[in-house]
Amino acid sequence: MPSVPRETPGSSGIIITKQPECASVPAGCTVTLDCSAIGPTPLQYQWFEGKEEIVGATQSVLLIDSVKSGIYVCRVNDEQNRYVFSNWAKVKVHFIKSAALPQKWQGELVIGLQPEPSRVKVGQRASLMCVAFGIPAPKYQWYKNGIQLPHQTKEELTIAAAEMRHHGSYLCAVTNNQGQECWSSAADISVVENISFAVSLPSRRVKSSHEGKAAEKSTPVYLMPATHQDVRLCATDKVALLIGNMNYVNHPRLVATMMDVFELSNLLQQLDFRVVSLLDLTKEEMQSAVKQFLQLLDNGVYALFYYAGHGYECSGRNYMVPVNAPNPYRPENCINVQKILCRMQEKNTALNVLLLDMCRKWYNQDYLPSDLQPLAPTGNIVYGYATCEDAEAYEVQDGEHSSGIFMKYLKRHILKKEKVTQILENVSEDMGKDKLITGKQVMEIRHTLKERRALTDEICATGHTVQLHVRNERWRRANELPERRTIHFPCGVEVELSCSAVFSNVMTIYVNIKARPSQVSECKVSLQKPQEFADSISDLDRDSSQISSLLSSLDGSQQSDTTLKLCGLHKLKQALILRVTLQYQSCKEKPKLEEIVDVDLGLPLVAQLELYRTMPATGAEGGTTSNSQVSAVAPASTVTKDASRACGSGVQKAANKQEGMHSAHPARRLNEPEENDESEISK
Repeated sequence: MPSVPRETPGSSGIIITKQPECASVPAGCTVTLDCSAIGPTPLQYQWFEGKEEIVGATQSVLLIDSVKSGIYVCRVNDEQNRYVFSNWAKVKVHFIKSAALPQKWQGELVIGLQPEPSRVKVGQRASLMCVAFGIPAPKYQWYKNGIQLPHQTKEELTIAAAEMRHHGSYLCAVTNNQGQECWSSAADISVVENISFAVSLPSRRVKSSHEGKAAEKSTPVYLMPATHQDVRLCATDKVALLIGNMNYVNHPRLVATMMDVFELSNLLQQLDFRVVSLLDLTKEEMQSAVKQFLQLLDNGVYALFYYAGHGYECSGRNYMVPVNAPNPYRPENCINVQKILCRMQEKNTALNVLLLDMCRKWYNQDYLPSDLQPLAPTGNIVYGYATCEDAEAYEVQDGEHSSGIFMKYLKRHILKKEKVTQILENVSEDMGKDKLITGKQVMEIRHTLKERRALTDEICATGHTVQLHVRNERWRRANELPERRTIHFPCGVEVELSCSAVFSNVMTIYVNIKARPSQVSECKVSLQKPQEFADSISDLDRDSSQISSLLSSLDGSQQSDTTLKLCGLHKLKQALILRVTLQYQSCKEKPKLEEIVDVDLGLPLVAQLELYRTMPATGAEGGTTSNSQVSAVAPASTVTKDASRACGSGVQKAANKQEGMHSAHPARRLNEPEENDESEISK
């Protein structure tokens, strides 16, 4: 649990008489945490979840609707700002469908999930689960054949590799610190040996002229069963790169890509993937990000690449459109997906999954196909296309909850323990039932997967610890936030600064005024956006209230006096210096005064990878692409926000063709990507 000081010097006059209790409850149950104290002056209470204040929780009693597990602590202070902290109280929430509490349950000890018998083979993992509810929280002790098992004091009893000696009857004793006790039902673990069997195969030896015509005896060959249940598939690591392009300079802006990347990132992290998620990348930045991604891949790794944004297909190749691509664009302005896959294969990965949530309209078919080496027959490739060839992919614009059609159904299935191709089959079936896209978008799956590999497979890093250490360090650097800190202004005002992130290149900075001296009557703090972010392509606050609102909802409900969103952290080439300005009024002076403090935040999140150092001088297809070249061919008119793959909420807006944009260059019409020109689509 987080480390919090129990008391400050001189605070011994405050005594906590009742500490909050830890609790174990089913989802939806209301939990009451109580912290009572006495002191020399009237006392005030403030509850925290983790290290964050709970807004409005200023009473000695805290009511919690248990929807997720959390840890809580209460600060008690007197009128002199002396304070003490209570003990930490952990509320653990269990999502057990069959669990039922007695009527008028008052927190007494109850077993909600009994262990069930298990049958395993030698070498397989065995486990039994016992979950109990209670306030205070229960403690567990497992027994085998009536003998206490050392170190088996958790809800789940686990045996990493079963042996014959583990065969037996198990049960769990559950107690709490109030002397209550109950026992689970007994459950057997049956361990069976892997029995080999003999199969007689005819001899293939050629008879010599000296041998008779008598038939040769068959040679017994011992084989193990070859069913997939006998093979435990695992990964040496799991790595994912997610890219979402939305704020296009010369093409219709998208909305749902941000939410799609956010939701997939959360789901993959639940599957133990190391995830780097990036928004709004130029061509050079996309290439650099892919290079960093490839460095995380190694023998036996599960690799997943997801892209959401504009795209097209040309001569059997799939191309992703960067945010700075000109209009019209050519293959050399875009990123070839198949080339990324070739580089992934070279890393001897155990599984390569590419999820492309983009349009695949045929475009520029007169161009010669790009050079591409044939893929090796490794049997580990899975393509998940959001739509089929020469068709578009759509997104539903629904206020603050816009999402792509593909992601809408993928998130329903991705956590299931099924072969990854079966997961995509389930998604395809669900999409086929969606009347919103009937006849317009059909998912396509291609694969060469020869084994029953699943995204839920465990990570087994044995024998790969050196490579794992390297990946640990690289992944940590790409996800490291600046530490929470207190800023002291000369006038005596103290301001707390903290940061959060929902993407690897987008950070939100929060500032709260924590203390001010008595001579300061009022004060206000503000943050100035650093110059290097002033003209960022990926400014998510720029002229889009819907996007800003969505990003705020992703950040959570953290309260703050001032916030600042910094987008495009991957562009940083030096330490981030944040200017914090304090305006205040002194009781002795009428005019407002101002003080400024510059705070060094270092290189946060993906900025530590210094992507700019690995940006190529030439494009993926051999041509160069610079910002000056892009601006030279970009149209002067403003691109509207109607996305090329957008379905409206309730009624689809007719996809814009950017009227007048191409009239000055009729000869270029054949080079333009075909955008969504479908008629209205109703839900």
